[in-house]
Amino acid sequence: MAIEITFLGTSCMQPTKTRNHSGFMLQSGVENILFDCGEGIQRQMRLAGLKPTKITRILISHWHGDHVFGLPGLLSSMGADKEDKTVKIYGPPGSKKYFEYLLKSFAAKNIIDFEVIEVKNGIVFENDDFKLEAQRLEHSTICFGYSFIEQDRRRIIISKADKLGLEGPILGKIQQGEDVTFKGKKIKADELTTLVKGRKISYVADTILCKGANILAKNADLLISEGTHLEDIREKTEKYMHLTVKDAAILASENNAKKLIITHISQRYKEPSEILAEAKTYFSNSSVAEDFMKVRM
Repeated sequence: MAIEITFLGTSCMQPTKTRNHSGFMLQSGVENILFDCGEGIQRQMRLAGLKPTKITRILISHWHGDHVFGLPGLLSSMGADKEDKTVKIYGPPGSKKYFEYLLKSFAAKNIIDFEVIEVKNGIVFENDDFKLEAQRLEHSTICFGYSFIEQDRRRIIISKADKLGLEGPILGKIQQGEDVTFKGKKIKADELTTLVKGRKISYVADTILCKGANILAKNADLLISEGTHLEDIREKTEKYMHLTVKDAAILASENNAKKLIITHISQRYKEPSEILAEAKTYFSNSSVAEDFMKVRM
């Protein structure tokens, strides 16, 4: 199944003329999952040709404003469109209280139905197609990163199936891992299929290097990680409990990630070239996120 990721905001605390506050959308099948919701995200979505009403889940890393200021407007617009559904919102412990305060801070109207799920380390959602994993990060407030992991699936070896004359529903059973009997002969699913490993897309939000970041990055097909500053001001980066670009690149390298995209970039950097150069020094398959950049997998 195709996966498409659209970056909607790639700046950190302050937006710039070219970078909005944090957020990106992951689309896979019927799922439209928004990771963080910085100020202005719903407008970014419209500019990117994405419909807010299509959002199925929102994953909040933490409650610093640059990651959540877009929530009231987004949920209001979704409700005004009279979408008959309940949006699942995942966030760190304390999220239910934050939402309670949020809805008391303005004259709330037309808010779409939503359910807040407070996460802890491990799998927070799973169905036949994918699972969502949360891992605690280390930041100045409680913060979690997330992985979207496709379920492993079986692929029929067509040449073998054709040779046996198999077709229709029986192939479906084999693809589900069931052994079948066909024309009096038992056919084992393991002999007629290959296992395709599900892809893993991970988001490491605001943090220092920590166990949770390593778990999320481990064997990721795509690692989306903050890289707020370059190495020359590491002292400032560590003070505010963020990753440098070098940190993010080493995180990818040491955990066997296949590709790294740097986001959450300080407003001090006007051009991505120096960020990219530092990242590639430590991890060659690196790139720098830009607002409205799309990645297809």
